[in-house]
Formats: sequence, C-alpha cells, structure tokens
Amino acid sequence: MLTPVPLWVQIVGSALILLAFVGAQAGRLQVTTRSYLVLNVVGSSALAVSAVAGSQWGFVALEVVWTAVSLAGLVRSYGSAA
Repeated sequence: MLTPVPLWVQIVGSALILLAFVGAQAGRLQVTTRSYLVLNVVGSSALAVSAVAGSQWGFVALEVVWTAVSLAGLVRSYGSAA
C-alpha cells in the first residue's frame, strides 16, 4: 500500500463531483459546460489518487474512467469553441 492520502482530499474530491451533480439536477449546470466538466475532472482525479494509495482497485477503475470521460468532454469543448 502506498502512503495514505489525507482525508480532506477525499472530501474535497467528493464535494466537487456532488456539486456538479446537484448543479445539473437543479438545472443550474449543463453537463456539457466546462465548469461541470472541470468539477468532474478535478474531483474524480482526487478520488482516483486516493483509491490508488489505498489499493482500492474497483474504485480506481471507476474514478479513472470518470476522469477520462470528463476530460474527453472538456477537450472536446475546447475544440468546438474554435
């Protein structure tokens, strides 16, 4: 097992993802906006690092895919802005 990640990293990562989710459900964030995608990329990346440090491989898979999908959407959003 690697060095544990501080608990606050998990809390912040979770809060960012939940903020994006609640914003989308409340109609205040569209799922294709950069703000929504950035919240997901940063939050899921933090949780992925925490999961790797804890050798939680199922959680690693979830968060790596979540990060990759969100990052792909973010990159796509910059391509469509040109």
